[in-house]
Amino acid sequence: MSRTTLDLWVGFFVAVGLGALLFLALKVGNLASSSSGETYAIHAKFDNIGGLKVRGAVKSAGVVVGRVTEIRFDPEAYLGVVTIQLDARYKFPRDTFATINTSGLLGEQYIGFEVGGDTEMLKPGDTIKKTQSAVVLEKLISQFMFNKAAEDGDKSKK
Repeated sequence: MSRTTLDLWVGFFVAVGLGALLFLALKVGNLASSSSGETYAIHAKFDNIGGLKVRGAVKSAGVVVGRVTEIRFDPEAYLGVVTIQLDARYKFPRDTFATINTSGLLGEQYIGFEVGGDTEMLKPGDTIKKTQSAVVLEKLISQFMFNKAAEDGDKSKK
């Protein structure tokens, strides 16, 4: 095998390797899963969005049904407003409950839909009325520590 042929094969394998790395980087960053189908936008307001990010998943029954497209702050209501693009194949009742959940103990956050029983469905531009904010681990720990300290203080007074 000549030197030129060897250099050509090495270049080919380097190019394939770089392409594979690019593909994996896009998959990890949720950028490769862009939906080209029909979607519609709805909104949800939360007291605290925690670590939710744009392009975060929206799941119902564990299935990805949409993505977070925008997160903004409402200065009048002092709430976080999340815009969600849902796949047009999926329709949800107006009384759907939206919660911010975490994948695993320290995983990424996503919006989970718990479907209601209303016969009327959400329409493009509607706002989900029932929401539950993200659970902030630091806040839970501080509440636990405060309650524990208060219990110890009450016991010492007796």
